[in-house]
Amino acid sequence: MADDCGRHDDKQQLAKRVAVAIFGFLIIFAIVVFLVWAILHPTKPHFILQDVTIYAFNLTAPNYLTSNMQITLVSRNPNERIGIYYHKLDVLASYRNQQITLPTLIPRTYQGQQDVTVWSPLLYGNAVPIAPFLEVGLNQDMNAGMVLLNVKAFGQLKWKVGTWISGRYQININCPIYISFTGRTKAVQVGVAMKYQLVQSCSVDISLLN
Repeated sequence: MADDCGRHDDKQQLAKRVAVAIFGFLIIFAIVVFLVWAILHPTKPHFILQDVTIYAFNLTAPNYLTSNMQITLVSRNPNERIGIYYHKLDVLASYRNQQITLPTLIPRTYQGQQDVTVWSPLLYGNAVPIAPFLEVGLNQDMNAGMVLLNVKAFGQLKWKVGTWISGRYQININCPIYISFTGRTKAVQVGVAMKYQLVQSCSVDISLLN
């Protein structure tokens, strides 16, 4: 009987120790998760469209648009402890939600903590057919002297802290720009092209890929 009672007490002590160990592990795990979330919770990068150089922008019958341009897109990583891997980033121009240039792929880039990265891609759209109603609206805008375009970039990124790298996130960037066809906006002639200094802030949306 005494031996049975002793073994019963040992089992109870072992069960208590296991329970305490599990409880302690859960507390430590919760603290680690909280600290990782607090440290790694990233701030999305800031994007600015610094300038755009227009080499061609014209309509031809019946409704073809040629728009060739070079842009300067500036990105700043505001995070002090987190780097950013841009795995894929395509840039294009659109008019009233219709794409008017081919997408230009920006090479893979790593952006360190609080670093600034500058890209200057060329955007080409030669004789791109546009919807008839857009052709009418574009003619009206050009005759009025001001056209609103959107430079858009979309792709994927990863966050990096030390040796840890996150899963992939989708990033979408939208930069509205006004192109003037009159003297109301200052532009510098560069050969046959016109360069517009903009310093236009862009909207940035980031979401986790499934």
